[in-house]
Amino acid sequence: MITMTCSRGGRRYGIFSGALWGLDTVVLAIALAMAPFLDFGQSALAGAVLHDVGCALVLLVYMGVRGRLADTWRALGTRSGRSVVLAALLGGPIGMSGYLIAIDNIGPGLTAIISTFYPAVGTFLAFLLLKERMRPRQILALLVALGAIVVTGWSATSDPVEGGNAVLGVVAALACVVGWGSEAVILAWGMRDDLVDNETALQIRETTSGLVYLLVVAPIAGVFGFTLHAVPTLGTGVVAAAALAGTASYLFYYKAIAAIGASRGMALNISYSAWAIIFALLLQKTVPSPVQIVCCAVILVGTVLAATPDWGELVPRIGRKADLAAVPGAGQV
Repeated sequence: MITMTCSRGGRRYGIFSGALWGLDTVVLAIALAMAPFLDFGQSALAGAVLHDVGCALVLLVYMGVRGRLADTWRALGTRSGRSVVLAALLGGPIGMSGYLIAIDNIGPGLTAIISTFYPAVGTFLAFLLLKERMRPRQILALLVALGAIVVTGWSATSDPVEGGNAVLGVVAALACVVGWGSEAVILAWGMRDDLVDNETALQIRETTSGLVYLLVVAPIAGVFGFTLHAVPTLGTGVVAAAALAGTASYLFYYKAIAAIGASRGMALNISYSAWAIIFALLLQKTVPSPVQIVCCAVILVGTVLAATPDWGELVPRIGRKADLAAVPGAGQV
C-alpha cells in the first residue's frame, strides 16, 4: 500500500512538473517576443541567463523562509551534494546551452525532435548505474510518446536556418540529450543520501546553473552587458514569471525522481511538449492542428503509462469495487 501510494504521488509530481514546464516554455516565448529581447540576436541565451538566475533567487527566498539554507550548505559538503553540482552543469549550462545553439543552427523543430530522446538516454543510464527497471510495455509506451513528440516537432519544422551550421546544430542537440539525460540519473543517485533531499538538491542545482550562466557563459557569449541592461524592463518581468513556473516545475520534477526514480520521472516530465501546446492555445491563441491535438493526447497517455509499472493502478476505484462486489465472499472478514 505504501509503495502504491508513493507511486501515485510520484506520478502526480511528474505530471505537475510537465505541466508547469510547458507553462514556463510558453511564458518565456512570450517574454522573448517583447522588448528588449525581440531585436537582440542572442535573446534566447540572454533569456536563459535571466531565467536560471531568477530560479536561483526564488529558491534562495524559498529556502530562507523555510529556514533550510544551512541544510543546503551541509549538503554541499557531501559527495552526493557535489554530484548535484555536476548534474547542474550537465543539465543547465551544457544541456540548455546546447539546446539553444541547436535552435540557432537547425531550427526549433529539428532541435525538438532530437532533444526529445533525452529520456531514452536517461533510461539506459538509469538501467546501467541505478539498476532501475522498466517493463517492456512501459518502454513501448515511452517510445510511442516519443514518436508523438517527434511528429509534433516535425509539424513545426520550418525552412532551414539561414546561415546555420547543420553539423554544429546536431552536435549541440546531442549534447543537450546527453546533458539532460545524465542530469536526472546523477540527481537520483545524489538524492539517495539523507542529507540531500529534493529541495536542497534543487537549490544546489539552480544556484550552480545560475552562477555559471551569469559569470561564465554570459561573458563568453557576449550577452552579459545586454542581460544587465534588460533587467529593469517589462520583458524581464515576464521572464521572472516564467522562472517562477520553472522553479515549481523543477521542484515537482525532483520530487518525482526521488519518489519513483529517474527513468519514470523523465517519462512524465516530457509531457511538457503536450502542455506547451495547450498553454499556447490558452495564452497566445495559437490553434493547434488536428495532428498536434492527436499527438497531445498520445503524449499525455503514453507518458503516464510509461511511468506506471502496474497499469491496473490506473483503473478507477469505483470500477474495482464493482469487480470485487461481483466476487462471492469478497470483502468479508
